Amino acid sequence: MSHPHPELSAPPALPENALRIVALGGLGEIGRNMTVFEYGGRLLIVDCGVLFPETEQPGIDLILPDFEYIRDRLDDVAAVILTHGHEDHIGAVPYLLRERRDIPLVGSRLTLALLEAKLAEHRIKPTTVEVVEGNRQSFGPFDCEFLSVNHSIPDALAVAIRTPAGLVLATGDFKMDQLPLDGRLTDLPGFARLGAEGIDLLMSDSTNAEVPGFVTSERNIGPVIDDVFRTAKERIIVACFASHIHRVQQVLDAAVANNRKVCFVGRSMVRNMGVARELGYLDVPDSIMVDQKDLDDIPADRLVLVCTGSQGEPMSALSRMANRDHQIRITDRDTVMLASSMIPGNETAINRVINGLTRWGARIVHKGNALVHVSGHASAGELLYVLNMTKPGNFMPIHGEWRHLRAHAKLASLTGVEDDNIVIAEDGVVVDLADGHAKIVGAVPAGYVYVDGITVGEVTETSLKDRRILGEEGFVSCVIGIDSTSGKLVAGPEIHARGAGIQNADFDEVIERIEAALQDAAANGVNDMHQLNQVIRRTMGKWVSDNYRRRPMIIPVVVEV
Repeated sequence: MSHPHPELSAPPALPENALRIVALGGLGEIGRNMTVFEYGGRLLIVDCGVLFPETEQPGIDLILPDFEYIRDRLDDVAAVILTHGHEDHIGAVPYLLRERRDIPLVGSRLTLALLEAKLAEHRIKPTTVEVVEGNRQSFGPFDCEFLSVNHSIPDALAVAIRTPAGLVLATGDFKMDQLPLDGRLTDLPGFARLGAEGIDLLMSDSTNAEVPGFVTSERNIGPVIDDVFRTAKERIIVACFASHIHRVQQVLDAAVANNRKVCFVGRSMVRNMGVARELGYLDVPDSIMVDQKDLDDIPADRLVLVCTGSQGEPMSALSRMANRDHQIRITDRDTVMLASSMIPGNETAINRVINGLTRWGARIVHKGNALVHVSGHASAGELLYVLNMTKPGNFMPIHGEWRHLRAHAKLASLTGVEDDNIVIAEDGVVVDLADGHAKIVGAVPAGYVYVDGITVGEVTETSLKDRRILGEEGFVSCVIGIDSTSGKLVAGPEIHARGAGIQNADFDEVIERIEAALQDAAANGVNDMHQLNQVIRRTMGKWVSDNYRRRPMIIPVVVEV
């Protein structure tokens, strides 16, 4: 995935008084959000997040945006604006700062605090600029105004970017809950004011563009959670995002009301809730908190565990509980509540965890059978409201898969935005705003960069293909020794198989074929190591395919004697 649009060439030079917009992530996918704005030779980045791997990316920890487009221009970056503290918007910042450490990071108090805690683990001391809604500040040629938006994490912001090319409003992730738990509303009067000023390009969250109506208020969840607590037999285990402070607050409130102690489980959960508590975003009575090492001293019917793993992440606390690979053992008297929605692509992993927990008899409460989560993203009714309020000259749906982007584009068309002024782009597509019109002008590489352990970018698509083959089809190795001068076989073949569904005793037939093929190769003067590897691979691969209808990885090992 090195070039998402082969039909598009590299973009031309940016015209004078034009604004260039390049999304390096977040378009056509849920996650990895990162958008680069360019004007007058300077760059402004909005968000820098990660994407979490799916099952076809075995062994991968995180997926980053590809920084290659800006790598030679890092000194031109005026700032990185972070709309809120979710991992898909801030998770890649440590990797960007490895390339230039003094890039100013701009965000709200909570967003920067969560990010600084993360950066401390990477031993990076950032340069930060704290802003609040209503602030207006310039970074290079970019005049930025910040507006409050309601989301599933406190302190989220939209940003209005003014340049001589026009006014751009990037909403970030938002919804329009009219009764938010923290009383912080989406700044609809501010949106309307910008609309009256004249928004040249609206870039708006598309995640729930297919969902009709309006998102249910967070307040409606409280009574449901309280009912789960009242009816639970013994322990309650709540899994949610480590950044969902509102939901954790509701769990804490229910614990206080039902005389239960609470323990945070998982490094990211402990870290984020510590930050939120310290800054006053989370009200945690000292009397209800217990440390994990003291769990055995608390009666099971007085205990609540809040952990990560709501998306079925393999190494999360909840997944390990489901697999009996955690000190906390699930029993038939436990209640497990998944207080989150399914991120597209995670359905299989989540269902696997639910089945694993159910196997041990636990009662499972999730969004499918109880109102224990509402989305943090605006539904179609709210998106229409924003479109009618802002009346943008041009519209570009962001943050969503293709189906979400197209559904949002259709909403924009219904509200009167001209079809020629609606831009549906994908990662790497270059959009220029010039003379009041936004259009696609080219594309740049915007592939996946894989984090695997301590390595960044070393794992390629070819490597992942090999891993998938090994995981699904197994491998067969064939070791031979050849005379270094004549190329004749002097030892072997010795064949071993793992995970390929073939018994070692079955290889007698193919050994004869390999010997014959190598004799033919030697007779034809073939003694190059690569060519001999190919001879073995072709002979072995054809035999396995013909007899077993399988395609394991064939690993020839040729030793010169």
